[in-house]
Amino acid sequence: MSPSNELTVGELARRAGVPVSTLHFYEAKGLITSRRTAGNQRRFRRDTLRRIAFIRIGQRVGIPLNTIAEVLGKLPDGRVPDRSDWAEVSASWRAELDARIEQLLQLRDDFTDCVGCGCLSLDRCALANKDDQLGANGPGPRRLIAARKQQSADPLPTGGPANCHPCVTPTGTDGMR
Repeated sequence: MSPSNELTVGELARRAGVPVSTLHFYEAKGLITSRRTAGNQRRFRRDTLRRIAFIRIGQRVGIPLNTIAEVLGKLPDGRVPDRSDWAEVSASWRAELDARIEQLLQLRDDFTDCVGCGCLSLDRCALANKDDQLGANGPGPRRLIAARKQQSADPLPTGGPANCHPCVTPTGTDGMR
């Protein structure tokens, strides 16, 4: 590949709108790749900009980096992904995004009670613990505790702040996941 078709790490960071440290992190996780010059400088193909945009969009909607990595692993190597490639891999997120949308709609509709509850296994929480079904598992935010344990097992950042969405049930019927 000719040098004119490649970007330095600084150029890529500037064009992608991310810090150089983020590019190093993405590369260490196998989300993007570079080649090294004779002087040991990183060079990235221009299509890496599309990959970074895809990663950032995924992170913005809360898709874990390991899931993004799986999807990026399905992209063709050696050519710039086209519209059909992106449509195919993004379709794999549809079910997860639909579930998140349902959770957010449920949260919006019952927000007043959720704020009052604070996800502390109170009997009035229609979102996370209808009829206090988790009370038998001990005090405190049982689902939040479980979600944090899961996050500890998956150290990759999700790109967003810690929040209460693991507490919200996708069905809204029985309060149990």
